[in-house]
Amino acid sequence: MTVFATSWYGSVAMALASLAVHAAAAEFPLSRGQAAIGAVEIYQAKASDNLLDLARTYNLGYVDFIAANPDIDPWSPGAGKGIAIPNVYILPDAPRVGIVVNLAERRIYYFPPNKKTVETYPAGIGVEDGATPLGVTSVVRREAGPVWIPPPSIRAERPELPDFIPPGPDDPLGDYALRLGWKNILIHGTNKPDSVGRNVSHGCLHLYPEDIERLFREVTVGTPVRVVSQPFAAAWIDGRLFVEVHPTKAQADQIDYGEAMTPAVPSGLMDRIATIAGDRAAEVDWDAVLRAGRAATGLPTPVTGSPATVRDREARR
Repeated sequence: MTVFATSWYGSVAMALASLAVHAAAAEFPLSRGQAAIGAVEIYQAKASDNLLDLARTYNLGYVDFIAANPDIDPWSPGAGKGIAIPNVYILPDAPRVGIVVNLAERRIYYFPPNKKTVETYPAGIGVEDGATPLGVTSVVRREAGPVWIPPPSIRAERPELPDFIPPGPDDPLGDYALRLGWKNILIHGTNKPDSVGRNVSHGCLHLYPEDIERLFREVTVGTPVRVVSQPFAAAWIDGRLFVEVHPTKAQADQIDYGEAMTPAVPSGLMDRIATIAGDRAAEVDWDAVLRAGRAATGLPTPVTGSPATVRDREARR
């Protein structure tokens, strides 16, 4: 398996070069005030590859992996095809304490106490909007080998289910679970890893087996958990403004079903960019913002020129 750390959309990878970390990493160094982590790399596909398997190999959610590679056949990308490994993220606008879940990104961030790092994992989220509450709760119990008792929402759909499913290969909770302060809401593993990064649950958050095992080892009872839904983010990185837009739930479902994604600029995007740009709003390429909004690739995309370009333009005035 060969990975090439090369340019993706040209200036994107170059501008993020200072953040470069191997794409498969789950943990990234984090300094005070740092807005983004990770890097985009390019993988050269083999004839036997498909994007579902590659998503797990590179610790990515399926939907967002496809969104970053919209012109590639997910089941047969073709030998030699360059595939973006989009393991780069603008961090959510939330306190960097404990676990932060961004439902709109289908991703979990964990900020270990007393460490200058952040861990991040793709997650399967609720089928319906509102299935997972927004707000703040905490980890109230850790369970290795959890027993699954079908909650009322699932029991209503599948009354034939047994009263409980013990630990083992048939357990939908996988090998580890973190119970939250909200009733019937857990962060847990899964016996169906291809559900990660999709809209699949009744409110729980599904992690790859290897990811929940690591998180379970590190997280203690009482760890705060904050759930947000931020479909887009923007940040100044090395003097340039970047915009990151994720597929909406409806768009994610289209991608999951193999349909063409319907472009739509997220409500509030332009106002948010104007606020973050502040007195540098004149530098923003607003057409680039609209393109990023419609494309919803999940990749941080530059919407201002490089500092050198801006200086040259100012000097010519």
